[in-house]
Amino acid sequence: MIAAIVLAAGQSTRMGEQNKLLLPIGGTTLIARTVDTVLASQAAQTIVVLGHQAERVRAALAGREVTFVHNADFQQGMATSIHAGIGAVAPGTEGVMICLSDLPLVESAELDRLMAEFASHPHKSIAVPTYQGRRGNPVLFSLRHREEILNVRGPVGGCKSVVRKYPQEVLEVAMPSDGILRDVDTLDDYRAVVEAAPGQAPAD
Repeated sequence: MIAAIVLAAGQSTRMGEQNKLLLPIGGTTLIARTVDTVLASQAAQTIVVLGHQAERVRAALAGREVTFVHNADFQQGMATSIHAGIGAVAPGTEGVMICLSDLPLVESAELDRLMAEFASHPHKSIAVPTYQGRRGNPVLFSLRHREEILNVRGPVGGCKSVVRKYPQEVLEVAMPSDGILRDVDTLDDYRAVVEAAPGQAPAD
């Protein structure tokens, strides 16, 4: 069993006053597109970690079968949201797939590929998607690393330190597209992904 943890607590500081998760894309919002992709995958549980503008983000996901978790410490960085998400995984969960909420071009088939390759390589405890040799997201961790993940601190970087610590445990899984690399940090990033996923005009 793999649980997907969608990190949706951030403040979108590089987007100015806009909450990037609520921007339109393909007839929905960026956060809804991301969560719908996860829900369409083989993940056994989808956990959405809220923080900044929590009620607005929750409203954008109305009607979806997800587990919401509020991270009161979201201003202290991504690691706190990962910790909050891990605290909500169902009993029997074997791994967690840490999903960024601003990767709207990732497809559910790519998530399934990551999980399937992870399952077929039991000697590996971390799975990382790649495109043309570049590592992207989401990253999947066996819960054998649970305590180390919970000990990660700091405002940035998520669980990169755990990945670096166990290079021999990392399984690289090649993906057919660059969606795993195309996160949305700036308005230019947003416009670029909207062009790649037509159906909605970009915001001004």
